[in-house]
Amino acid sequence: MARVIIDKALYRDGKRGSCGDLSDELDTLRADGSSTDFLWIGLKDPTTAELEHVNDELGLGLHPLAIEDAVSGRQRAKVELYGRNVFVVLKTLSYIEATSDIETGELMVHVGQHFVLTIRRGELSPLAGVRKGLEEDPSKLALGPMAALHAVIDRVVDQYTDIDVEVARDVDEIEEAVFSDGLVSSDTIYRLKREVLEFRRAITPLITPLRMLHTSPRSPVPDDELRLLFRDVDDHLHFVADRIESYDGLLTSVLSANLAKISVQQNSDMRKISAWVAIAAVPTMIAGVYGMNFDNMPELQWRYGYFIVLGIMVTACTGMFATFKRVKWL
Repeated sequence: MARVIIDKALYRDGKRGSCGDLSDELDTLRADGSSTDFLWIGLKDPTTAELEHVNDELGLGLHPLAIEDAVSGRQRAKVELYGRNVFVVLKTLSYIEATSDIETGELMVHVGQHFVLTIRRGELSPLAGVRKGLEEDPSKLALGPMAALHAVIDRVVDQYTDIDVEVARDVDEIEEAVFSDGLVSSDTIYRLKREVLEFRRAITPLITPLRMLHTSPRSPVPDDELRLLFRDVDDHLHFVADRIESYDGLLTSVLSANLAKISVQQNSDMRKISAWVAIAAVPTMIAGVYGMNFDNMPELQWRYGYFIVLGIMVTACTGMFATFKRVKWL
């Protein structure tokens, strides 16, 4: 069981203290009656049996559906209320500089009256430093378990903001390349559009439930100060979501412009090919006529007929070349 517990701590009055047996510590917190002291337990990739063991051992009262979602993964970002407990699913993202890809992970948070249980799936976790940052600000931790939830969501949204900067740079580079003299592969544009869609899928489902945390009368956030903090995170999330919408629309326009540019380039190539074929057809036709070897061809006995025919070929080809050049086919 210890292998899935990444960290555990007991917080009283916003200060971290030593943590003994988890069930005993939680019983003590419940007996004390404080609404702001809590346990914070961090798990990584627990099995159903392990998570149920934690639930039973500590008496956390986790709903079976919440346990199932936490173990199975692949959930949409959401905030669900199970009685007095809150279950939050967050999509964690990582930007791969070398390939401009966005990788997705999951982070789940169970929050109860006296506990916070964070469950990390995969290696993409933004929690490094979250506890330390909170522990440096005891006044915020003293607000209770919801302060820890705010810190986790705030870190995830900050991660979205950082990735937004990288995606904006990629979009600007592709836009500049498309409207320069060169051509961009449609696969490159479509691949970035797909990454933007992945980004959008991680963020959009979180917008409505996050707003509920600071606006709904059913919100489990009891403190007005914490509601203000959640509202600030909500503003940042909306800012990133609006930018993602603009990227999606811009990439659609860029893809259409690139396809139109490719079509124009192909038409230009076809005009050039057609012009050269037309120029080549004149001497081919004349040579074909004089290659028929009929006996009664009046020009065959001309002394300068060969040079005259060559002159006609050169003159016709030169005239056609000049005409095609003037109409910009060549």
